[in-house]
Amino acid sequence: MTAITEHSVVTLHFTIKLKDGSIADSTHNMGKPAQFVIGDGNISDNFERHLIGMKAGETKAVELKAADAFGQPNPDNIQYMDRAKFVGEAQVEIGTIMAFSGPDGHEIPGIITEIAGDSVTVDFNHPLAGQDVIFDVEILSVE
Repeated sequence: MTAITEHSVVTLHFTIKLKDGSIADSTHNMGKPAQFVIGDGNISDNFERHLIGMKAGETKAVELKAADAFGQPNPDNIQYMDRAKFVGEAQVEIGTIMAFSGPDGHEIPGIITEIAGDSVTVDFNHPLAGQDVIFDVEILSVE
């Protein structure tokens, strides 16, 4: 059986849990596993190091500190927008996650964290930034 090495194509299921045991995300909810190439930059180097050497059928719980998972919140990722820009869209409420067009044309999610008069504060940090997480991984295949 092939073990995971640099440049392996890995198909896996994962569940991301917070320290309190609540589930933040899971490929099981999406109905299909995730696939990526080791070393392609899609996941953190630290997380990749935990996967190296694993084989199809193996499972592991990987604890990651915030810095090695989704990073620390970056104050530069907090934007202030004119409330008028949201006219005709869904209700603008604190806690709403909306997709915005990034500078490169790709959509990026932002969460509305504050509304003050005509100013809407949008946080583009990953929702799990600043949190320690546990990845439960199940390796399905290694190519």
